[in-house]
Amino acid sequence: MVPSVARLAWRNLWRHKRRTQLLLAVVAYATVAIVFFWGFFDGFVDMMISSQARFLAAPVLIESEAHRRDPDPENALADLDFARELDAVDGVRGVAPRLEVPALLRSPYRARGARVRGIDPDREPMVSDLPQYIAEGAMLDGPGQVVLGIDLASEIDVRVGERLVVDAQSQAGSQALGLSVVGLIEADVVSVDETVVWIHLDDARALTGVSTATSLAVDVTNGSEAEVAEAIRRSGVLPGDVVAQGIVDQLSGIMSGIDSKRVAMIPMISLFAIFAAITVMSTVIVSVIERTREFGVIAALGLPQGRIAQMVMLEATFTAGLGFAFGAVAGLGLNTFLTATNLMGPLIKNVYARFLEGYALTDELLITVQLSYLAWAAMTVALAALLAIAVPGRQVRRLEPAEAMRAR
Repeated sequence: MVPSVARLAWRNLWRHKRRTQLLLAVVAYATVAIVFFWGFFDGFVDMMISSQARFLAAPVLIESEAHRRDPDPENALADLDFARELDAVDGVRGVAPRLEVPALLRSPYRARGARVRGIDPDREPMVSDLPQYIAEGAMLDGPGQVVLGIDLASEIDVRVGERLVVDAQSQAGSQALGLSVVGLIEADVVSVDETVVWIHLDDARALTGVSTATSLAVDVTNGSEAEVAEAIRRSGVLPGDVVAQGIVDQLSGIMSGIDSKRVAMIPMISLFAIFAAITVMSTVIVSVIERTREFGVIAALGLPQGRIAQMVMLEATFTAGLGFAFGAVAGLGLNTFLTATNLMGPLIKNVYARFLEGYALTDELLITVQLSYLAWAAMTVALAALLAIAVPGRQVRRLEPAEAMRAR
């Protein structure tokens, strides 16, 4: 008997095409929305992390434990001999030394405090995307030069070809260097354009009296930062007081906030799931009411009301399953398309940049595609199917055939 009821339920889906299409659309929409939501959320987080790594921090940063706690040049790396061995660690694609120092920038017109980064101009492009954003002039190619964020240059009123003075405190006392502005960076990122100051590593060493570097920036493939940082720690290359941090470790404060936001999203997704489930249940209830006379005739012909209820429940189950399948394909396809075309990247950057001025945001948003998102959608569809099975099924069981046949 069960197979015949299943066949009857399947046929009924296509006898009432408009109702079936409505149910399919509701379930598919809920599935697409949930898959897209989590893909967008994770993609946005990945964009933030990647932007921070390539613009402000480093994919993997190696520094002394003392410098991590207190970023003073006095806590620089004791030596750089171990840096040569890092290239042999799996996943390491390049290493660039950096020497960061707080300093005062002085033009003939204005002065401003800044954090100056001494770099090796030959190696820095391996670990940073900023050299691609030189809008005016050129990249550093030797000592005696400085590259500034374009907004910072405007603030202290200097242009390419003009000179400024960098004052810093070193182990030998106050030091000053006169440098020529050779390039301006315009990344269209507030935290970059207003803060970046790059000088040659040799000039930074002259300012601070430090002969090594405060950190080593390590280039790795996007997404492998934590694994490579762990591989470096396990390799035995690092001296005892030196640590390797992936980008998530460097952004621990940001990541804790992101994790809390992810948890906060769960109630919202739950409300959406309940809304979708109630919509499906309501549609099935309306279907039962509309078909009251039909059910009365079927019951009069000898099909038990329990079987009729089973037929209605199977119809709801089939519809939920088909809607979920269509929605899963459409949702994953939509996420894949938006990642390939980057349609949302520029829009999201323009919307969120003003709210996240302290962070780097690029215009590349790669919406994540993961099969695990289907689990959230499946829970929503399962809830919808349960409600659509339970409530209308009870109504069918309570039908009186004679009264049902008189219904209009």
